[in-house]
Amino acid sequence: MSVFSHKEFDQHEQISFFHDKETGMRAIIALHSTVLGPALGGCRLWAYENDEAAVKDVLRLSKGMTYKAAITGLPLGGGKSVMIGDKKTKTADMMRAMGRAVDAMGGRYIVAEDVGTTVEDMSHINSMTRHVVGISHGAGSGDPSPTTALGVFTGLKAAVRFRLGRNDLKGLKVAVQGLGNVGYNLCRHLHEAGAQLFVTDMAPDRVDMASREFGAMPVALNSIYDVDADVFAPCALGGIINDETLPRLKAKVVAGAANNQLAEARHGDMLRRAEILYAPDYLVNAGGLISVYYEHLARQTGKAYDRQAVLDQVAKIDATATSIFEMADKEDISCGTAADRIAEGRFTKRETCKAA
Repeated sequence: MSVFSHKEFDQHEQISFFHDKETGMRAIIALHSTVLGPALGGCRLWAYENDEAAVKDVLRLSKGMTYKAAITGLPLGGGKSVMIGDKKTKTADMMRAMGRAVDAMGGRYIVAEDVGTTVEDMSHINSMTRHVVGISHGAGSGDPSPTTALGVFTGLKAAVRFRLGRNDLKGLKVAVQGLGNVGYNLCRHLHEAGAQLFVTDMAPDRVDMASREFGAMPVALNSIYDVDADVFAPCALGGIINDETLPRLKAKVVAGAANNQLAEARHGDMLRRAEILYAPDYLVNAGGLISVYYEHLARQTGKAYDRQAVLDQVAKIDATATSIFEMADKEDISCGTAADRIAEGRFTKRETCKAA
């Protein structure tokens, strides 16, 4: 397996592989950039098909965190970790072993929860290292997923206003793919705003819950792309906007929580040609990062976690998204390219980022 010549390597600063014989923990920590500050990113637990799939995922995710921090104006770098396994075999000792791995990075990487890990897992990691956020005790901010959902909702509204000329969501048809913590909370915001929901998830019980609580229409997993909706909101795993799915979309807006939604950068250009507005995922799903950043800041300064500052920062996703949409139109480029140019202008030139 090649790393330096890997398609997704993209000048990563560091890639570290960890194995704990006693617990069976296998993990990879990737630091894409620490130019603007320590790399902060979640720990994903997933039953990868093979080691190559795990490497590809951690490289794509860590790079995305660099762009996410930069586009949001946070003084952080980009990093991510993946553990190879599943929730059935996960143990507290395994998470403590992961904590020792994080601690070995010497503060260059700060870990938080992600797909497959929880606030409780972060507490176990915290017993081995202080370089962790998203915990529930002390100055901890707890589960970041509700704030992530709020950011997605904010970015989605900005996209709807720009593309559809609507200031309200009443009667808007939204197809939500994935009802994990973020997707489900996004559905709650959309329902309260009067949107009509179409939902799918691998877990039938989550679909049933959304149907009961939000009046959502259940859709088969592979049929979600074909729904005659105004907005497609991908909130599961990445790579779902691709050559097979993109021609099936009837929505005029794509705005969701999933990381790396575009299988390839060219799919952003294809969305633009199809007159489908894409809200860059690493911007609209930045709410969770914003939340845990302020937890990190509270620990550094010895002050209390400032929830209002978090909400104020998340609200700025609207203005940033609008500026990206305007730039894309003015320069006739994809929204993804516009967002990348703004982010790269910050971390490649070592521009000082400061959360307002």
